[in-house]
Order: sequence, then structure tokens, then C-alpha cells
Amino acid sequence: MKAQQQSLFYLHSAVLLFGGTALFSKLIQLPALDITVYRVAVAFLTLLALLLVQRKKLTLASQKEYAVAILLGVVVGIHWVTYFASMQMAGVTIGIISFFTYPVITVFLEPLFSKQKPKVKDIFIAVVVVLGIFLLIPEVSLGNETTLGILTGIVSAVFFALRNIVHKNYFSHYSGPHTMLYQTLVAFVMLCMFVEVPVSQVSDNDWLLILLVGIVFTATPHALFASSLRHLSATTAGLISCLQPLYGSILAFMLLQERVSVISIIGGCLVVSAAVFETWSISKEKTKS
Repeated sequence: MKAQQQSLFYLHSAVLLFGGTALFSKLIQLPALDITVYRVAVAFLTLLALLLVQRKKLTLASQKEYAVAILLGVVVGIHWVTYFASMQMAGVTIGIISFFTYPVITVFLEPLFSKQKPKVKDIFIAVVVVLGIFLLIPEVSLGNETTLGILTGIVSAVFFALRNIVHKNYFSHYSGPHTMLYQTLVAFVMLCMFVEVPVSQVSDNDWLLILLVGIVFTATPHALFASSLRHLSATTAGLISCLQPLYGSILAFMLLQERVSVISIIGGCLVVSAAVFETWSISKEKTKS
């Protein structure tokens, strides 16, 4: 399998798993920050075990790269906390959709790092994605909690976009598990002192869910996502990842009984169409080259 095609496979697999992550904001009966801390602890231990079994090198090449790793860990830690907080306040569907403003944010932030203007194709797809995302939103209450949840989701989007861009430009030469090992470690160290519910008071059911989200829905998809950035731009990764709101909305309806309107379904179709077009265009460009 060619490198770029393999990266696309990694990316789509990661997005599928990401789609189920949002549900844990409602299923786990803990504050958003606590979920994040326990989640990254499990993910870190999983990644560490994986790298040790594979006998991979754990160190980085320079002090500058350790600084980048710390920056990435801080950024992704803030992203995770605000991501779960958004859905706890606004609901899974609205929270995940507000977070998915990040592909548009990425389109306009990435040129600041690469000094390249956005392609017309990317801008067009970003517009389609935005339209689809807004159509996915059900009736939105203007109550304070919902509004705050949407704003928190957008904050999460900004930090996720920054994480992808910094990783792509300064850290993508490392494997996905290697990069996520440092990001989860830094996020844990940064946030653990703020935990409200101590380990001894976490229920058995919540621990099972934390293990599930930490191993299957955190370590695995983030490692796959980070690996995909080695051969794909952050803009491409962001746009293809817009399958996630559709998956999240469907799962929220099936498991949490969150209703999805006809307009939301139309919006989901727009998002999926944009992601499919982006994937097709990448494959076409690769064939020409």
C-alpha cells in the first residue's frame, strides 16, 4: 500500500473511532476534566506498553523537540477538556458539531505556518462543510448553558487545529504512538492536580468506560490520526474528519436517544460528500504525480 493511501486508511479508521468518543461525555458520570485525566492516563500506559513490546526508542532527538512535545501536550490537553465540557453542556450532537468548525479554522491557520495560500478547492470544501455542520444542528436553545457549550466547542476546535498544524510542521517525522505518548503524558501532568473525584471514588462502571475510551477511543485513533499527518496536510485531515459529526449524531440517536431532524440528515450528507470529494481529489493528485 502506498504511503498516502495508507495514511488515508489510517485517517478514516481514526475518524470512525472518534465518532464514538463523544458519547463518553454522557456515559461517564464524571466532570469533563476528570474524564480527560483518567482517559489520558490509560492511553499513556497503553501506548507505553505498545512501544516497549515493539522495542521502539522512546526518547526524542533534541531539546527543541521536547519543547514541541510539551507544547503539543498542553494544547491537546486543553482541547480534550473543552471537547468533553462542550458536549456535557450542549449535548453530544450540538457539542460535536460546534467543535467541527476546526476544519475551517485549519484552512485559514495552516497558511500562516506554511506561507502558502489556501487552495480554491479547500476553501470551497470548507464552505460546504460549514453549511453541512449548521444543517446538522437541531433546534438550538439560546439558554446560557447551550450557548456556553457551543462557544466551548469552538475553543476546542481552535486548539485541535493548532495541534494538528504544529504536529504536521514540527513533529510528524515521529510515529503516531511515539508522538501521542508524549502528548498524553504532558496532558496528564498538566491536569491531574485539578481532579475533583479521586481514583478511590470512581465507580466500577465508570472505570470500565474509562478503560474503553482510553484504549480503544483515545490511544488507537489519535495514534492513527497522528500517523496520517506524515503524508497528508492538516487541512486535508481536518476536512476528511468531518465524517465524525455524522457518526456522532447517529450513535447519539441510537444510544442516547438524541433526535436527528431531516435537516440534520441533509447536513450530514453534505459533510460526507465533502469528505468523499477531498479523499477522491487526493487520490487523483497522487495518481497524476
